[in-house]
Amino acid sequence: MNASEITQKYYRADKLPHIWCPGCGHGTLLNSVVRAIDKLGLNKDEVVVVSGIGCSSRAPGYLDFNTLHTTHGRALAFATGIKHANPKLHVIVIMGDGDSSAIGGNHLIHACRRNIDITAIVFNNNIYGMTGGQYSPTTPHGDFGTTAPYGNIDSTFDLCNLAQGAGATYVARGTAYHANAMDKLIEKGIQNKGFSFIEGLSLCPTYYGRKNKKGDAVKMFSFLKDSCVDKKVVEKKPELGENKVIIGELYNNPKPEYTESYQVIIDKFQK
Repeated sequence: MNASEITQKYYRADKLPHIWCPGCGHGTLLNSVVRAIDKLGLNKDEVVVVSGIGCSSRAPGYLDFNTLHTTHGRALAFATGIKHANPKLHVIVIMGDGDSSAIGGNHLIHACRRNIDITAIVFNNNIYGMTGGQYSPTTPHGDFGTTAPYGNIDSTFDLCNLAQGAGATYVARGTAYHANAMDKLIEKGIQNKGFSFIEGLSLCPTYYGRKNKKGDAVKMFSFLKDSCVDKKVVEKKPELGENKVIIGELYNNPKPEYTESYQVIIDKFQK
């Protein structure tokens, strides 16, 4: 299916064009989500896409699935309720770095811990783009934001390590530059019977790029290309991973899924 057919089938044409800034990586990541759903042949009526608040959380408004735009940091809480109500649904949550790991951090770690069958995708652009460029939990140490005018002194969250440590059974990292690879990571995340966490490294040329003199969108995409290396490559040649961001499938260890375990309890006491 070509790009035009994908748009006609999966997007709400009356909501386009989108409002993301020129050069933003979020549109590229959203296309990866849609292509993964198409490749898996999922029934549109059985897909629910949930978001919180932020630039990335605009995404469900453009998609022709069951969609829910919720409150800041609470997307996973809403998604958990949806999955409990109808475990047969494919529940996909799209969040930003602040939405998922700042105000929503507690929901994230407990969704990981429960291993509920939800696919969480974080569009990580290292900044609060929608509200004016405040620094986020993933803003690199020393970088600038409107709330860090002299440089960020906080340590930076590694969201994938956080998710794995909290109990997610599938963890991966891709980028807006490596779009085809990102498609495949999302496909595998949706197929995983448990909590899947996928970080998509995006870019914000408007607030993060300008504030930190990263150049235009082309230069920022080139940075993603040059600074990232796939885990499989590093496993063969460890020296290639030095001072690089590791992308690809980082962890895959299936365990009993939450709603299935919950159903066992229900069945036990209904007999």
